[in-house]
Amino acid sequence: MEETHTTDSRSTATPATSVALNERAEQNLQFIRELMESSSSFTGVSGTGYMLAGASALLATWIAMQQATASSWLLVWMAELLVAGTLAIGFTIRKTHQQGESLWSTTGKKVLFAFLPPMSVGAVLTVFMYRLNAVETLPGIWLCIYGTAVMTAGAYSVSVLPLMGGLFLGLGTVLLLLNPIGPEMLGVGNFWLGAGMGGLHLIFGYTIWKNYGG
Repeated sequence: MEETHTTDSRSTATPATSVALNERAEQNLQFIRELMESSSSFTGVSGTGYMLAGASALLATWIAMQQATASSWLLVWMAELLVAGTLAIGFTIRKTHQQGESLWSTTGKKVLFAFLPPMSVGAVLTVFMYRLNAVETLPGIWLCIYGTAVMTAGAYSVSVLPLMGGLFLGLGTVLLLLNPIGPEMLGVGNFWLGAGMGGLHLIFGYTIWKNYGG
């Protein structure tokens, strides 16, 4: 009778033990996936999106040159921010889906959370400089802020992004420190915005498209 009781107890415990082992195996696999994901780079950045954003920036540069007031000039570039941002984000989401990944993956979130804080500072400075009637300083500030955002986000993405960010930061620094301050600075700044937001996006967008696809 004792042997029968022992055998029954063991057979009863076996399913519970199997479930526990399966759960533990799933937890281990999930941990391994998260570890691999966190150590990988985000390759979903779209070269096509960057090239289209660059093309729209060149068009915005030309349109902004025709504006008679600083306020209308600023309005043109705010519209360009919306257009370029929509293109870059839209094509990046499309590329990540094609890769079977998500923008909200661990590495994708790291890129976003590294990119957004500097851009938020840029938004605050834009409003502040507009209130000071110092719109002519905005091109240099934008280039520096955007360059910083791309450098920090690029640390979690493809290797060319930190270089691109550094070039944006360099352009903005030269514009702010080596050009005379005054209303005429807006025209110079508009040219450098075209060179950066247009030219650099086209060059690096093509580089990303060629080497990383999309």
